[in-house]
Amino acid sequence: MSDGRLSLMFMIPGVNNVVRINGTGFVTADEEVRKIFTKGRHVPMTVVVVDVQEAYFQCAKALMRSALWGHGDLPEELPTAGDFIREQISDFDSEKYDAEYPDHARERMW
Repeated sequence: MSDGRLSLMFMIPGVNNVVRINGTGFVTADEEVRKIFTKGRHVPMTVVVVDVQEAYFQCAKALMRSALWGHGDLPEELPTAGDFIREQISDFDSEKYDAEYPDHARERMW
C-alpha cells in the first residue's frame, strides 16, 4: 500500500499457530541492511523493514483440523503461543498453557 500500513501473517512449517503483525513498513535495497540477512553466499536483493505496532498469534484450531503440517522438531528459539501471552501477562504459566493447549483445542474442534 502507498501509505506503508502492513498486516502480515507468518506461518512456519510444523507450527500450528500463525503469528500476525500490524504496523508500517517499507522495502529497502540498502546494502548494509541487506548484508544483515545474508544466508551463506546469498544476499537478498531487498528487505522489508517493519515497525511492528501489534503482534499476536491466531488460533491454531484451523491448522490442527487441516493437518497441514507434519509433526517435527521445532527450533528452540521459536516463541510459542504461551510465550506471546506471557509477554502481556508476566505471571502467566506459558509452559503449562503450551503443554495443555493441544488437548484443549482437540476437545473443542468440530
